[in-house]
Amino acid sequence: MNNSSRRDFLKTTTVLTGGAMLSGLPLAHAANSLTDDTIKIALIGCGGRGTGAALQALLTKQNVKLVAMADAFRGRLDEAYNSLVADDISDTAGVEGSVKNRVDVPEERKYVGFDAYQKAMRHADVVILTTPPGFRPTHFAEAVAQGKQIFMEKPVATDAVGIRKVLAAAEEAKRKKLNVVVGLQRHYQTVYRQWVDRLQNGVIGDIVAARVYWNMGALWVHPRTPAQTEMEYQMTNWYYFNWLCGDHITEQHVHNLDVSNWVKQAYPVKAHGSGGRQVRVGKDFGEIFDHHTIEYEYADGSRMFSQCRQIPGAKDSVTEGFHGTNGSAPSPGKIRTRTGYSIFDYDDKNDPNPYQVEHDELFAAIAKGEYKFADAENAAKSTMTAIMGRMATYSGQVVEWDAALQSEISLMPDKLSWDAMPKVLPGLDGLYPCAIPGVTKVI
Repeated sequence: MNNSSRRDFLKTTTVLTGGAMLSGLPLAHAANSLTDDTIKIALIGCGGRGTGAALQALLTKQNVKLVAMADAFRGRLDEAYNSLVADDISDTAGVEGSVKNRVDVPEERKYVGFDAYQKAMRHADVVILTTPPGFRPTHFAEAVAQGKQIFMEKPVATDAVGIRKVLAAAEEAKRKKLNVVVGLQRHYQTVYRQWVDRLQNGVIGDIVAARVYWNMGALWVHPRTPAQTEMEYQMTNWYYFNWLCGDHITEQHVHNLDVSNWVKQAYPVKAHGSGGRQVRVGKDFGEIFDHHTIEYEYADGSRMFSQCRQIPGAKDSVTEGFHGTNGSAPSPGKIRTRTGYSIFDYDDKNDPNPYQVEHDELFAAIAKGEYKFADAENAAKSTMTAIMGRMATYSGQVVEWDAALQSEISLMPDKLSWDAMPKVLPGLDGLYPCAIPGVTKVI
């Protein structure tokens, strides 16, 4: 496709949809958006995942350029920028060379603070949303309102209030024909695509049970410093606070839960299970659990058995498996008959990097003027699957989908500023309150 088709596509999605979408842009940039064949990118969230996503976007074959960056912390933005303009990116990306000629982010397009995302988006055709997940619903809704093509990381929210906001914005993105790719990268991984396709087409009969795991050791902790406000501390240690990460069942295990939903082409109707803090109990670990075990039920009566754990020294296992009426799929790429005979055994060692593929496919579609990707609705419902599981382990009760999705409990602070207080605060002993099964209310 020639450059005019791409310009027509961006013109449609940024000007005509929902009125004059460029009305908030400087006149010179508005004109440039309709004539230049460069695909301009804004990075919102400059941590490690954001830096990686920006790099993968810049490694695509299209004429792309990073033109704006935003983060709550200036130091994090500077680290990401310095990594992207390095002479050799091989240390971090496993590829030789540099992408610095594709980075054009002068000082005036480096935005810092809680409202930085709105400013950075205005310069771009495509936005990359990679902040901690608690901010995702607001950032996604703004990107859709501004008419941008979108890549956003999973999970897409941390509570049901946020999920409903993402679902509403997803419908608007479809109406505007905005491509949305979400970083549930197994959907862009060859072994999973081939494996799931066979399972959906009945190679092992009806799926009666799924097993999904994300069991691993410990993660990072950033010690508190005397000058930090409580908001700064929690955002620096975002992984340990539910308003920011949703607990590790949401932040990590969503990948595995999503694979089960993908195979089943459905979402669970209820969940019950158990979890708690057995090893990771100190004041440095915020409010999240260190283990969850959940049994989900689908509408057809089939079950998904879920485990996620972050305990050092325990057995690691990050995988999925399925059992059907005519056989089993014990792990990704493997399918067996009921008697154990192998009918599919995929070797994925030569597969392309799915983190790269998701960007390759997104930017190829944008360059061709195509509307191909609408990942947000599934991502929201798989994220809600994780949130429902957290509700079940935190409360110790059976939690049903409809009630969970309609929960009005918002985890987000009432105000976002460095001197504002999050809703969960440490006690006099420095420990944060955490859920108590049998006592905690989640709906």
